[in-house]
Amino acid sequence: MERSIDGAGNRSETPTGPPPGSGTDFLQLDPAQAPRHGLADWLTDQLRSALVDGRLRPGATLPATRTLAAELGVSRGVVTEAYRRLAEDGHVAGAGRRGTVVVAVPPRAAAPGPVPAAPPRFPAPLPAPDQEVFDALRAAPATWDLTPGTPDLGAFPRAAWLRAERAALDGDPAAALGYGDPRGAPELRQAVTAWLARTRGIRAAPDEVLIVSGAAQALGLLAQALLPTGLRTLAVEDPGSLGSRQAVRHWGMETLPVPVDEDGILVRELCASGAPAAMLTPAHQFPMGVVLAGARRRELRRWAESDGGLIVEDDYDAEHRYDRPPTPALRAMLPEHVVYLGSASKLLAPGLRIGWLLAPRRLREPLIEAKRYADLGSPVLPQLVLARLMTSGALERHWRQLRSRHRRRRDAMVDALGARLPDARVHGAAAGLHLTVTFPDTAGDDVALAAAALARGVKVHPLGWHRCRPGTPGLVLGYAATPPTRLTEAVTTLAHTLTGPPRSSPPGA
Repeated sequence: MERSIDGAGNRSETPTGPPPGSGTDFLQLDPAQAPRHGLADWLTDQLRSALVDGRLRPGATLPATRTLAAELGVSRGVVTEAYRRLAEDGHVAGAGRRGTVVVAVPPRAAAPGPVPAAPPRFPAPLPAPDQEVFDALRAAPATWDLTPGTPDLGAFPRAAWLRAERAALDGDPAAALGYGDPRGAPELRQAVTAWLARTRGIRAAPDEVLIVSGAAQALGLLAQALLPTGLRTLAVEDPGSLGSRQAVRHWGMETLPVPVDEDGILVRELCASGAPAAMLTPAHQFPMGVVLAGARRRELRRWAESDGGLIVEDDYDAEHRYDRPPTPALRAMLPEHVVYLGSASKLLAPGLRIGWLLAPRRLREPLIEAKRYADLGSPVLPQLVLARLMTSGALERHWRQLRSRHRRRRDAMVDALGARLPDARVHGAAAGLHLTVTFPDTAGDDVALAAAALARGVKVHPLGWHRCRPGTPGLVLGYAATPPTRLTEAVTTLAHTLTGPPRSSPPGA
């Protein structure tokens, strides 16, 4: 009789196949050693162990799902589910006729040592939040990298990108690769307008789109366009993105902090500040994750229309949402008062350096001029490839797959935080690629806490980096690039940093 277990771990018997528990020569796997329920969990753990201890190395081919299922006497769904989880973790990948191949192995965990009850003294402080802070943090080694804003680079759709690149090289004329319009390739500007209309409710013409090398360049171009008009002060959310503040300050603009609460920026305080412009993240505020409430949107509209205020809308990760309905972009309702920034960084990879900027009519020519003298226009071939991904539907399919993957990783981090740091308050779980956790004021200096976590191998952002004024300590934790099991390990280590190791439970507890 064959013991058949589906992906959910349910058992049944059929008269075909090898006898149950006969096992397989591959890794000497024997399902008789598995728990009564959850064979997919058991098989996944066995394969992960083989990756860690070196029995499976990069380049090794796993047995076909049908073959391994038959040898183990389980349903094919059990093996398929285990392989799927390993693929999601970035450890295996399909290789056509070769089948499923090991492409990466998890790092070996260091032997656990005694963890002191109090957070240890870290060997060196985190760098001060100056212009080089992000470069220094990226270079710091870590076992678990929870840097916020980092997408899952292992999920980059390489095959789709190669197909689109081949189609662009085969189908586009040679002239497309010459010096072109500094605004960007017409094909991508057209594709961006269609993408924004479908996903963000923005109606615009291709001539309104300026292709840039990411949001950082967009802010630099914007500063160069605004400073000659006498506009030198930009209100910013507090807490808000340190990187964005650094970008505009580099070009000589001043920033004026305005507080954020559970409904977004306090528009009354924005009005009282006298700032002529404000830089906002209304769809998913960074770093607190709140959505700008409807009443605040109406107040903001009155400020823009009556006082002539300019809004810089950084729509950095609005496509990634899980538990709430979509939020329309401010640009959709205030096209002549909003400079809209978007990019492919969170959808595909920041290394592509492709973004887009839509500005009010009065700023378009100064922005195009600044772009022309910056670089004569962004690289054309990646623009043509991205345009084909957008128009073919490949980018949207990739985005929907990412959303499902990110939701599972978000859930794993939320569950781990609830179990191991129950006193922490979690912010921004409904959307995005990161969570922010705040602690009771007794938790102390969050920069010191982040340094202590880094000393134990967990890389995070202290919330204090993104504050202009003192506030509740906290950490900003990215989850999109880390598999669920690794997220649980990272949060456990983080909890040890905060509270010391948990007390061991008595036998049988």
